[in-house]
Amino acid sequence: MLVMLPSIRTAKTLAGAVVRPLTLRSAARPAYIARLSSTTAHPTDATHYDVQLRPDGLRVRNLQGEHVKRETLPHFWLRDNCRCEKCVNQQTMQRNFETFAISETIRPDKVTPGAEGLSIKWRGDGHQSFYPWKFIKHYLKNDHRSSEDVEQRLWGADIDIDRPFVSYQELMTPNNESGIARLTNLIRENGFVFVSGTPFDTPDATQEALEKIAFIRETHYGGFYDFIPDMAHADTAYTNLALPAHTDTTYFSDPAGLQAFHMLSHEAPPGAPTGELGGKSLLVDGFYAASILLEEDPQAYEILSKVKLPWHASGNEGITISPNKRYPVLELDETTGRLARVRWNNDDRGVVPFGEGYSPAEWYAAARKWDAILRRPEIEYWVQLNPGHLLIFDNWRVMHGRSAFEGRRRMCGAYINRDDFISRWRNTNFPREDVLSQVVG
Repeated sequence: MLVMLPSIRTAKTLAGAVVRPLTLRSAARPAYIARLSSTTAHPTDATHYDVQLRPDGLRVRNLQGEHVKRETLPHFWLRDNCRCEKCVNQQTMQRNFETFAISETIRPDKVTPGAEGLSIKWRGDGHQSFYPWKFIKHYLKNDHRSSEDVEQRLWGADIDIDRPFVSYQELMTPNNESGIARLTNLIRENGFVFVSGTPFDTPDATQEALEKIAFIRETHYGGFYDFIPDMAHADTAYTNLALPAHTDTTYFSDPAGLQAFHMLSHEAPPGAPTGELGGKSLLVDGFYAASILLEEDPQAYEILSKVKLPWHASGNEGITISPNKRYPVLELDETTGRLARVRWNNDDRGVVPFGEGYSPAEWYAAARKWDAILRRPEIEYWVQLNPGHLLIFDNWRVMHGRSAFEGRRRMCGAYINRDDFISRWRNTNFPREDVLSQVVG
């Protein structure tokens, strides 16, 4: 299903409502593509615009009845946002001038509306600036650029019948970015992807595949890992014990963006018959679980999004890591109110605080409901990892776990930073010009 999680501000209206499945678009293209295309497809006819030079800025009116938040853009703001070759390095998109060397009382000398945008000649130095109509209109209608609006496919146990994957060959084709574009887009949409046909005689191919996405992230555990459970690190992940659904690195200010697992081998214990050895991997869509919580218990959703908790990693000698501040289990986007990140590992959680607007008892009740949802069979996706199938998932959204296992199991994998992943997704799926207009403003 495709569902955009609603704002906490609308939670009360959803009590008792039913989240209805929506049809996944056949092309599986993010809404960002359609939105960017619609803003660049046709030049704007500017003949109907009323452009006036005023003391406080440039006023633009008659936007064909479109809803606007303002009519005037300040002179200094316009000059600061000139994107000409003299003002901005066209390779780095960094400013080439000192903003505050410009007079705060700068004014246009001449303003010329055209079919594509506004040309301004500035008083004093005679500098020439040009502003496309789509830029002008955007900031008359909006306060800032919003993050990409990606439609997400929420899923439960039934994802197994249509699980996302790309082939290793497609991903690693030389001088071709289509494989990495599809892989990153599938992760953005589904939260995870399998890379089939990944060589498993050594971990090298896995590392090369991950580095095709972005740099490997170093942590106190190292970088790319290749291990057999032996408690080499003081963490239950390095045992053969069962693990409930959780996200990794809750104790970092910036939790790992992507996580990857590739099981290179799994051998039965010496003298034991080869058979079912356990160790199935568990994946849970945290955004889907959160949508269920919001529907069934809006107050519990609000509590888990507002009560900020301490998190820590203190298992290894000489290591005590905690975030720059306390964070809630469900982190909401400050602008949209939508869920942006799940931070959940009960083992790494510190003491539930007092004085957060809700009592510890209320937090425990909300967390108990959350924990129960995570354990529902209909949202637990259990899959047996096999050599040759590399799993990559969004650690901000998808929780993982495993069942207990026997024998000798060799795993490799790594973390990748969120920002590096998003950059790779943008630059392999969208034109450079559109990406820059989105991130620069």
